[in-house]
Amino acid sequence: MTPGARAQTAIEILDQVLTGAPAEQSLTAWARRSRFAGSGDRAAVRDHVFDALRCLRSCAAAGGQPTSGLAEDPATSGRALILGLMRLSGEDPDRIFTGEGYAPPPLTDAERAGGASTLDALSPEDQRDLPDWLWPLFRDSLGDDAEAAARALRQRAQVHLRVNTRKTDRAGAIARLAGDGIEAEPHPAADTALRVTEGARRIRNAAAFTDGLVELQDAASQAVCAALPLSDGLRVLDYCAGGGGKTLAMAGRANLKLFAHDADPRRMRDLPKRAARAGVEVTCLESADLAAAGPFDLVLCDAPCSGSGAWRRSPEAKWRLTPDRLEKLQATQSEILCDAANLVARGGHLAYATCSVLSAENNNKVHEFVEENFDWKINFSRSWGLIASDGTPDSASADGFHLSTVEYC
Repeated sequence: MTPGARAQTAIEILDQVLTGAPAEQSLTAWARRSRFAGSGDRAAVRDHVFDALRCLRSCAAAGGQPTSGLAEDPATSGRALILGLMRLSGEDPDRIFTGEGYAPPPLTDAERAGGASTLDALSPEDQRDLPDWLWPLFRDSLGDDAEAAARALRQRAQVHLRVNTRKTDRAGAIARLAGDGIEAEPHPAADTALRVTEGARRIRNAAAFTDGLVELQDAASQAVCAALPLSDGLRVLDYCAGGGGKTLAMAGRANLKLFAHDADPRRMRDLPKRAARAGVEVTCLESADLAAAGPFDLVLCDAPCSGSGAWRRSPEAKWRLTPDRLEKLQATQSEILCDAANLVARGGHLAYATCSVLSAENNNKVHEFVEENFDWKINFSRSWGLIASDGTPDSASADGFHLSTVEYC
């Protein structure tokens, strides 16, 4: 595919996403229909789509179609986003918008006259790449770090791996990955974390991955598991297990009797295979079986949330979040905390985690729970990710995550 054909394909996929289609599904469907597209083509189209979605507001403004956000302004087009993306990346749009072959048609006079060629030429609101309604919550939650965090969410996320310490250590994992042409280095967020610096697209076929030495997991998510009060012999329930990433991460921290549950058991369908690869034993529980299997010494609730700390990986979610959706998520979080608390043994711990940076989903939610349940006390609370140690946005930084643990006294 030519650069122009790749851009046109990204435009068509973005138009689907702008009308509600999930980006991953649209990309997968296109790849299945387009056997002519090589791995380089698929990677380039994917990069165009996700770069434009991370920076939707600034790209739309640079492309001549200013917007306050996807949900509020569905008129934004994929063409404007790719045009804006080209301008903001310093690329000459006329090299792409040629109308030749499968390239997008040439720019109109209106398109040439509209938009901007640099990020600095845009308004502060457009530069942040956040919906208008969300910025006050974002600012109140992050304070002086809000601007830097918003800029961090405009960048691509780095690929992080978790070392399975049941099978190797970080040095051993780095050496095995190098044998498959993958370069990695230690990440400071956790003692199991690696940052991939070269060859990320080879990971799933690498021996270190297929043999269970490493798993794909963001460094902040690993830091959450490292901060849990785990010790040998504890009965631990991952209450919102999903694919089981944190379940397996906890298994590497201590010799535990591990249980996993999810409101939708289908999300756990790959967990038995992943656990076997990692050399870990996990018991998956249906909702009806929880009470009989309890009580547990630790219940981890990785609760459904806005995902605001992980919008680099799922950027369309940034524009689809609405005040009503956020309110419903908070109600679900409260319900999960109350239900999970009933499964904790006296003297045990309830751990509450989100991949959100919004206080309304994090500290505020846990304080609300403790105020309503006098037998519980907060004994740990921390947030990770997005901002580097020097306070600047950093593409190598981890996702935004929060963890609070409360003890059943």
